[in-house]
Amino acid sequence: MADGSAMEALMKVIIAGAGKIGHSVAATLAAEGHDVTVIDRDPETIGVLSNALDVICVEGSATNPETLLEAGAAHADLLVAATQLDEVNMVCGISARQLGTKHVVARIRDPEYLSQTEFLREALGLSVIVNPEYECAKEISRILHFPSAVRVDSFSKGSVEIVEYWVRPGGKLDGLQLKQLPQQSGAKVLVGMVERGGEAIIPNGGFTLRSGDRLSITGSTGELRRFFMATGLYKRPVRRVIIMGGGRIAVYLARMLLESGMTVTIIERSRERCDRLCDLVPKVRVICGDATRRDVLLEEGLLNADAFVAVTGDDGDNIITSLYAQSCQVGKIVTKVNREHFSEILESSGLESVVAPKNLVTQQLARYVRAMSNSLGSSIETLYRLADGKVEALEFKVREDAACLNVPLKDLKLKPNILLSAVIRGSRSLLPDGNTRLLAGDHAVVISAAGRLHDLDDILEDS
Repeated sequence: MADGSAMEALMKVIIAGAGKIGHSVAATLAAEGHDVTVIDRDPETIGVLSNALDVICVEGSATNPETLLEAGAAHADLLVAATQLDEVNMVCGISARQLGTKHVVARIRDPEYLSQTEFLREALGLSVIVNPEYECAKEISRILHFPSAVRVDSFSKGSVEIVEYWVRPGGKLDGLQLKQLPQQSGAKVLVGMVERGGEAIIPNGGFTLRSGDRLSITGSTGELRRFFMATGLYKRPVRRVIIMGGGRIAVYLARMLLESGMTVTIIERSRERCDRLCDLVPKVRVICGDATRRDVLLEEGLLNADAFVAVTGDDGDNIITSLYAQSCQVGKIVTKVNREHFSEILESSGLESVVAPKNLVTQQLARYVRAMSNSLGSSIETLYRLADGKVEALEFKVREDAACLNVPLKDLKLKPNILLSAVIRGSRSLLPDGNTRLLAGDHAVVISAAGRLHDLDDILEDS
């Protein structure tokens, strides 16, 4: 079998816009070895980026053809248009394609464009449209639909999920060996990764769980629910949700929650934005007020809410108000943050479900770029980063020419720190054992702490 690194073709990537999204994408793609150039019109931003990352920086407007040519658009494999303005990203994408760039990804955020995604892709020649706020709303919605978990990552349209959970002191999992888990829970789930003391571990059956461990648990929704109920960790379903902040994330999220039969209240400071929200989400209760004030939250029913979601543009407000909701014993709290250095503070405070839009888009683009850069045609369907990026969970579609096809797993020589955690076959999800064989058309969920995987066959030791 060929070495996985040999199959990868490094790419010339241009990123237009060096904000939070652009910086995060640039850091990830540069770390994966791609040739990255970043365009931004702010000289101070360019200076900071140039000192922080091993990338080429170009100062100028991303809609100016001369700037694009200076950045190498005539020969680029990919341009990611990630400025703050949707229309600028569209124009930038069109210009880059005209100049010779092979693929264009555009960040388009306005809810009014969401229903026009396919039209925009065809009309503007875009390969992919990314929407950080929409992706963030989807992540929060998954968490609220499974409130027992800290985080929920979905594979194959929900057939299999990986949920994260902290081991509580003195709980049923504290001190339990993993081989005892099936008997203890009666559920067909698999602990695929344990984060302990900043280290990511792919455990075996003899591994003993300890208080403070962060677990990534794989299974179907039904089996995961059975696991949480058997271990005394189950939280009742969410019915009443209070959302702090009335921006794009709140609009997307409210629409998703309403479709699920939940009741939603949005608290927003701006009177003008409240009037707009009444048009965008007419079935939502919109309150014009300051949700950082205790009296406003109590008056609007915080003590009776099943969930509180803080999604304003101010990390400090989101964190402080979430801590207050926690003191009121709200069953589920989700906090949006943009600054990564808050993560340790949040973990120590007990605020577990934290979402960052830039990270969601970065992993989405990392999957797309990795698929493009595989000369054999990668079969990656989904990619999530776990344990602050130290571990990846990937979904591969099994091809007919896969080296691991129709071989019992016990006979496959897997690389260290690789775990095949689930197999999706048609409408069924399977927890694999040594006798499981992968068939063409299956979807395989792999957890890897062994470096970047580009293809399913990368899980095998080189022959």
